[in-house]
Amino acid sequence: MRVSPRGTATRRALLDAAERVFRTVGFDRAGVSEVVAEAGASVGSLYHHFTGKADLFTALYAEFQRRQQQRTRDAAARARAAGETDPTRLMNTAARAYLEGCIEERETAWLFFSGDGPPGFDAAMRDELRAWTDRNVALFRKADEPVDEALLMVVSGAMLVAVGEVVRRDDHDAARRLADDVIEILGGLERARRPPRPERPPWLRQAGHDEQTD
Repeated sequence: MRVSPRGTATRRALLDAAERVFRTVGFDRAGVSEVVAEAGASVGSLYHHFTGKADLFTALYAEFQRRQQQRTRDAAARARAAGETDPTRLMNTAARAYLEGCIEERETAWLFFSGDGPPGFDAAMRDELRAWTDRNVALFRKADEPVDEALLMVVSGAMLVAVGEVVRRDDHDAARRLADDVIEILGGLERARRPPRPERPPWLRQAGHDEQTD
């Protein structure tokens, strides 16, 4: 459906107003009347563009996710351009970019990870997390690497918790240190899960021992 420039401007004003209201009083306590008053619009214009405040909330989340996906794609592209090919390190690079985006947009990210959202929103976030995991599976397959599903589950779950903690930090430097620590730990998990070097046959181990004692 084609939207006039005026309609586009009204929609943008409603989204910006909704974000300000949600930040101030939270989603649950926010009312449609507050949003339209903040936007300088009418109730009718809001319902022309959205079905209600839940629709406003999910539209804001979709915009945030598009910005986050762009950040992660750009970070992975820069890493590839620098010669990185390991899919797990590329995944961690993208995860670090996602956390950095949450720090840069802490007040916006807090809206979505505070637990104060419309009914069913938590399920939608889990679906988004599964989609992120699926993209990482594709990354491994593209590199002809075995897909470690357990590792991907751990990373996905850790990211959900990490984002919630990062956006709670008022100090950006403290938030970035936490993000760095999370990615460092995830990198350690990746190294720990690599297959161990095969043991040498007993006769080779004995030969090596004899050589050292001669």
